[in-house]
Amino acid sequence: MTPALHPALIVLFPLIGFAIIGLFGRRLKSEALIGTIGSVAVFLSFLVAGTLFVQLLGAPSEERSMTAKVYTWIATGTFSVDIAYKIDQLSILFALIITGIGFLIHVYSVGYMHGDKSFARFFAYLNLFVFMMLNLVLADNFLLTFLGWEGVGLASYLLIGFWYQKKFDGSHIVWTGDAAKKAFIVNRIGDFGVLVAMFLLFQQFGTLNYDAISAQAPSVWGVGDTAVTIITLALFLGCTGKSAQIPLGVWLPDAMAGPTPVSALIHAATMVTSGIFLIARTNVLFALSPTTMAVVTGIGITTALIAGTVGLVQNDIKKVLAYSTVSQLGFMFTALGVGAFTAGVFHVMTHAFFKALLFLGSGSVIHGMHEEQDIQKMGGLAKYMPVTYKTWMVGTLAISGIPILSGFFSKDEILWFAFLNGSPILWGVGALAAFFTAFYMWRLTALTFHGKERFDHHHVHPHESPKTMTIPLIVLAVLSAVGGFLGIPHVLGHPLHIPNLLEGWLEPIFATGVSLLPTHGGDHTTTEILLMVTSTVIAISGILLARNLYAGGTERASALGKRFSAVYRLLWNKWYVDEIYHLAVVGPILAASRDFLWKVFDVKIVDGLVNGSARTVGATAAVLRKVQSGVAQNYALLMMVGIVVLIGIVLMPMLR
Repeated sequence: MTPALHPALIVLFPLIGFAIIGLFGRRLKSEALIGTIGSVAVFLSFLVAGTLFVQLLGAPSEERSMTAKVYTWIATGTFSVDIAYKIDQLSILFALIITGIGFLIHVYSVGYMHGDKSFARFFAYLNLFVFMMLNLVLADNFLLTFLGWEGVGLASYLLIGFWYQKKFDGSHIVWTGDAAKKAFIVNRIGDFGVLVAMFLLFQQFGTLNYDAISAQAPSVWGVGDTAVTIITLALFLGCTGKSAQIPLGVWLPDAMAGPTPVSALIHAATMVTSGIFLIARTNVLFALSPTTMAVVTGIGITTALIAGTVGLVQNDIKKVLAYSTVSQLGFMFTALGVGAFTAGVFHVMTHAFFKALLFLGSGSVIHGMHEEQDIQKMGGLAKYMPVTYKTWMVGTLAISGIPILSGFFSKDEILWFAFLNGSPILWGVGALAAFFTAFYMWRLTALTFHGKERFDHHHVHPHESPKTMTIPLIVLAVLSAVGGFLGIPHVLGHPLHIPNLLEGWLEPIFATGVSLLPTHGGDHTTTEILLMVTSTVIAISGILLARNLYAGGTERASALGKRFSAVYRLLWNKWYVDEIYHLAVVGPILAASRDFLWKVFDVKIVDGLVNGSARTVGATAAVLRKVQSGVAQNYALLMMVGIVVLIGIVLMPMLR
């Protein structure tokens, strides 16, 4: 199928926006003009993606895939890689999410970043990030994806540390640059796994093209082959870095040091879903390795549960949402691990809607509260910020899994497949994590918007945000409310003759991978409905419990925390994961660097060799210098000795 518009335009517009703002931002001076350029660049990408989406909709199902080559990037020997963009059901869905929500965040940022001295730099970085993220999801080969993969790492580093002159007061105080470095370094560990996987794939197939590898893999490897297990585990290591899963998820909560629009863009809708995208794109490889699928499931559900428990005690409004993001990403990986690829991608979409809404809503609160982020110093804000509050409630109920909002459909589909393809225990752990989600989100809502006002009226004057900030909230609230209808489960849709549109759309992408997985036939309608009702009751129970505990403030919860002080300390200190890493990894590396690499290797060996060479040359020169005495008779004597030696060398063979 020939594309109506060249797919490269999707990535080109943000690149142009980055170049214009980056080069001429200081000269433009007008915030409105800079914001317009940055926003329009992303909106144009959204229009191109939308046009291609409509074209795919109108094409026969077997023709809903096209690759547009821009040019040959690398060609050496038998190795060739193109700058080429693949447009199919999966890539266009991610492109629409990135550009659509990215545009709303750009518009929101015009109001949020008003007056910032680095306004132009911020929008340049946002456009750069969108450009790199689009390369990641639209690439038709691993190497171009890896370019975007590393590019979003760079852009996130720049955005997290954007306010490099400020300190971030969360559970502890750090420079924003420290948070940016932490994100950058932790992600490099995961990136090493992706590189190893790419080397092994090229060694095996002689190409890095997605379609070629997916087509050949089932005939080259059998299910459970050691080679595919090693490769997929290496890929998954990279996914745990980008998508903040155990053991590489420690960077994301600290990344809240960046401006709130950054949190919404990177840590809700785009960058953190990179790992989900990579597994979805390579689903055939993962389906060939039951071991890796089990690891993905285990890591996902464990991350969902642990991050959910930490979110219960956080007091920074953005930190609660950060741990919520980590937990929701755990749900997505659980879905992928049990073979529910469509459910995982479905939750990516719904999560993008309601989590972007919640992050931008938190930014509206922070803006209205004059940069205050501690929810213990808020309360009663509903009457001051009516639009923010109403949209926030939609996001809170959606993420809690309340029918008929978007999170209800995607979360319950994941839990159902966890039960069907996993085990009742897996479902139970997921349901417990969902209970924690409902509890901490209502706790956050109650302490922020309900109850008595706990802020200083002499210094803080809460107010609603400007329309540039509230209009994106309204749009996202609508999407959070109705977005789930794209993936209505069969158990609900079949009686009403409503198809699961998203499943039908993505079916060609996952058909081969799903065919390699074990099937669980039979009619499970009653079981699925019972589990759906149970999970809804669990979510409502979490909301009611939080409402009961925090209706009058924090007094009752504080008393409960004192009764279970050991558990509270464990959760407050985030299961001591950072401390364990510092003790086991960071500390020894710093000690070895200081005590051996610096004081021994650098000072004594490297510097010793350099200084020793200089001393040797100096000593030799001191000896040779004595030859240059300045006395002509000595020079004549040395000449005669030299002549005699040369004559002797010449005559020696003749004397023999």
